[in-house]
This record gives sequence, structure tokens and C-alpha cells, in this order.
Amino acid sequence: MLPPKVIMSPIDFSTHSHEALDAATELARCFASEMCLVHVVPAIPKLPNATAFFHEADYEKQLHDDAAKKLDELAAKITKSGVPARSVVGTANDVSMELLRIAEHNSVDLIVISTHGMTGWRKLAVGSVTDKVVRMATCPVLVMRMQPEEESADNSKTASAAVSR
Repeated sequence: MLPPKVIMSPIDFSTHSHEALDAATELARCFASEMCLVHVVPAIPKLPNATAFFHEADYEKQLHDDAAKKLDELAAKITKSGVPARSVVGTANDVSMELLRIAEHNSVDLIVISTHGMTGWRKLAVGSVTDKVVRMATCPVLVMRMQPEEESADNSKTASAAVSR
């Protein structure tokens, strides 16, 4: 298990997931590990409008292709920095189970995942992919605890207001 040969970093293209990716990349550099970047596209996405129903397959393909392109760009950037990286795009309605399936299929030794910092009713309403991954993964999981984005934005506004005084 240690040192990890393959480190997986789930990416939802949020600021939090990019911060976790940076941490995972540094770990991979320290352990001479390979990075596996993963994004999961919903199997039945919310369609942007009623007429999109007739073009659902095209819409799903576009989502998959867009995610693959973004992941490939990130993987190329990481590889260029000296850490081998590959990308995997999954498709599922249950993101956490798809992440676990991909981890198992790719012999992942460590998962580095971020939280979105949600608490209370928002966490209950949305659920937590990270919680489920932590509970069900067969490999170690490093959780990067993040503050909610709107709270982070409020803190940076307060900090910049204090600096400008």
C-alpha cells in the first residue's frame, strides 16, 4: 500500500477539487506515484431545456467529451510537471459508487478527495459523495476539508476590506 503507486483525484472542476488535485499531485511527486484524474458525468443529466429531450444522446456525449477534454488538459499539465497522469471519465447517477468502481478497476492505492464544506440541512439534502467514498473505499482516503465557497468568498471580501482600510 505505501508508498502508493496510483493516487486517484476525483475532479468536479470546482475550486475545492482543484485544490485537492494540487495536494494529490504533490503526494504523487513525493512518492513517485502515478495520478489518476477522474470525473463522473451523470447518466441522466438535467437537460437545459424541454427540446433537449429529443437530443439527449447528443447532450450526454457533449458532456462526456467536454469532461474528457478538461481532464486530458489537466493530466497533460501534470505529466509535463514530471508526474505521470491519466484521466478517466465515468458515467453514473451515483457518483460515489462510480468513483469506487473506477478506483477498484485502476488499482488505486490512495484517493485524495475534497469536501465542499457543507453542513446541516444542505449536506442532508445534497448528500455527501466524500462521506460515502470514505466509508466504502477499500484503500486509504485522504479528505481535504474545505470551507464552503460562499463562506470563503465572504472571508476574502472581509480580508480585502480590512487591508484597504
